[in-house]
Amino acid sequence: MTMQQTPLLLHTLLSRGAHVAPHEAIVNATANGVHRQTYATTSRRARQLANALNDAGIGIGDRVGSFLWNHHRHLEMYQGVTSMGAVLHTINIRLGEDDLEYIINHGGAEIIVVDEDLLPSLEPLAARLTGVRHWIVSSESGEWQSSLPSAVDYETFIGTQSAEFEWPEFDENAPLGLCYTSGTTGRPKGVMYTHRSTYLHSFAEAMTDTMSMSATDSVCAIVPMFHAMAWGLPFTAMMLGAKQVFPNRFMTPSELLDLMVNEEVTLAGGVPTIWQGVRGAIEAQPERWDLSKLDRVLCGGSAPPPSLLRWFRDALDVEMIHCWGMTETNPLAVVSRQVAKRAHRKLDLNAQFKNMGKTGLLVPGLEMKIVDDDFEPLAHDGDVFGDLLVKGPWIAGSYYQDPQPEKFHDGWLMTGDIARIDAEEYLIITDRSKDVIKSGGEWISSVDLENHICALEGVAQAAVVAQPHPKWDERPVALVVRADASSMTAEDVLQHCGAAFAKWQIPDEILFVDQLALTTTGKIDKKTLRARLAAQSYVLPDLR
Repeated sequence: MTMQQTPLLLHTLLSRGAHVAPHEAIVNATANGVHRQTYATTSRRARQLANALNDAGIGIGDRVGSFLWNHHRHLEMYQGVTSMGAVLHTINIRLGEDDLEYIINHGGAEIIVVDEDLLPSLEPLAARLTGVRHWIVSSESGEWQSSLPSAVDYETFIGTQSAEFEWPEFDENAPLGLCYTSGTTGRPKGVMYTHRSTYLHSFAEAMTDTMSMSATDSVCAIVPMFHAMAWGLPFTAMMLGAKQVFPNRFMTPSELLDLMVNEEVTLAGGVPTIWQGVRGAIEAQPERWDLSKLDRVLCGGSAPPPSLLRWFRDALDVEMIHCWGMTETNPLAVVSRQVAKRAHRKLDLNAQFKNMGKTGLLVPGLEMKIVDDDFEPLAHDGDVFGDLLVKGPWIAGSYYQDPQPEKFHDGWLMTGDIARIDAEEYLIITDRSKDVIKSGGEWISSVDLENHICALEGVAQAAVVAQPHPKWDERPVALVVRADASSMTAEDVLQHCGAAFAKWQIPDEILFVDQLALTTTGKIDKKTLRARLAAQSYVLPDLR
């Protein structure tokens, strides 16, 4: 007996929502309320878009860029561009001019769809973006002006096109999406997702032990659709026919909470800074929002403090699922759930949350290991530190037109993380290799210190970075953002750290700041923090 050799093409998944749930809603916030359309309408408009792109000379393998917030037109591109065999290049709207020029030219986008309010970011670059042939403007009002050459309104672009388009067949390893890393070291690096990789990733994401996503969910992708393709949430939701809710550019905590309540969101995904803001808004107005429909939130990008995990459970009865991955991993690779194994049902809450404080368990289909400097595997005993490597069917094997062989070893992706793996196969990421603090020959985990400091009442955010030391090479410095009305002192923070860490691990300095620098994807930007401290010639004296 043989099985059919059907290629794993994404259109077979993305068309399913309109077939099984044609009247389910796609909703996004607007300046005047919300825009609402059905899956059936979204499917028709995606085909109109494909016809318009085809008429504009876009074919299989050609690049189409999006410079957009999270909304229904961006979702139409997710379906229409990828299903026709073209490549959707999602461009980070928060990058500076130099990085934008580099990744647009390097990625080779021939058409770019841009939101009206984002036009000022691209207009100064137009003459230097030599490969872009057409500009399409997404506008709520339809009234806009731009210096971009021959720019046309999105609705005009697709408006007269047929809603019939037969999705083509091609190799399942053909590219569908191009995403660039945030460029924290050197130039941003392009990662090309394939139909096969994203097809398999979508199934893995929906599994009960990962995100438990279901057709019954109302899914709110707060994570930007330009960042690792919104963690794949739109693809998985379209596969299932789940309701989808997008915040567009309206990203304040109160705006997000209003949207989540009004649209009965059950599952939402965002970075720790989003959830810290949500927590602050709820604590300031505890009676304002009825979040009884909310069941779980996804937290990725960087590790959430255990105190935040516990607050969502205690205050809202909501499970915060800690997801770890990278642009290079499509991105879901590791997930931490409150109850991750059958045996864990018998654990008390404290033990369950101890497990949740770890990075999590590997998603089925992937492999991981920790190695020493000679790439020899290290023990999974929870004590030994090593470089984390991962591989699998949705893990990058190279960068787009930029091989960088030092990032890949014998089929494995070198993540750049320092980690442990314990006897239960929990991954515990200690630091990024560039962020780990090496003091007197010993490693100090900035992540562990940050999580502990964030658990102290009165702390809104904390970052721990290394600074040069004349004797110990490096020593930790903690930058702390106080919560509103907090009067905590540096001594309070040091005493708090002293209860859990050895004396040599405790930060030498506590610096209070109004805010922490963030990357374009919402992570704490330690590179910038270190640079700012260095610019002030901040070198710790030999006090020991």
